[in-house]
Amino acid sequence: MGSALLEHIAMEQFKLISFDHADVLAKSVATAWLDEIAVANRAGKSYYVALSGGRITLKLFASVIEQAKARNTSLAGVHFFWADERCVPPDDPESNFAAADKHFFQPLGIAAGNIHRIRGEDTSALAARLATEEILRIAPVNMDGQPVLDLILLGMGEDGHVASLFPAEPESASTDKSVYRAIANSPKPPPSRVTLGYPAIAAARQVWVVASGLGKEVAVRESLKPEGQTPLAQVLRSRKETSVFTDICVD
Repeated sequence: MGSALLEHIAMEQFKLISFDHADVLAKSVATAWLDEIAVANRAGKSYYVALSGGRITLKLFASVIEQAKARNTSLAGVHFFWADERCVPPDDPESNFAAADKHFFQPLGIAAGNIHRIRGEDTSALAARLATEEILRIAPVNMDGQPVLDLILLGMGEDGHVASLFPAEPESASTDKSVYRAIANSPKPPPSRVTLGYPAIAAARQVWVVASGLGKEVAVRESLKPEGQTPLAQVLRSRKETSVFTDICVD
């Protein structure tokens, strides 16, 4: 994954892949993702992914665009969902869809039928219900009624939150079997959001956490502990394996 790869540590339930710079991190994740899509293309299979927002995601989008064009890798078979969305209109600067549409879908000419946005302009309860209906209609579903996505891309906040799963949620949140959940009291604005639940994240074939940025060192270290209490730690415990790509020092 390049000369700037610092370490690749395999733990029981996660792989930690460290880089010395966000640009190299984004390039390496883009390469790995396009490799996955190319395998699906060769097999004639659709590919299902859930995106997240954040600054590092914009770097990832730019690298995917550059490499996809250079490699002539088609994304025509990829169906795009979201790990979470803010309850704002689709053209709002706070919208995860708006950023992806401007910086990724439009430059690549992704077909509208392959883009399954969460309707942030609706109430969080209605948006969660509609998003659940759509993802279950399109993606494969396991015996527990959860969609089995090929990949969920997650960022991580300074408090260790992923998607819109925040610390201090009641214990019942971790066992809530809703595919998408309405969030009415997010500690980060806007308060109304929609997020994939823990069981849906656990069901994915692969989950890649892309953790980048200042002020997140403590959250990363806490999340990687077996007894960690952050939402990311809970995601790691719920899965057999998760890949954590980071430019944050965890020593």
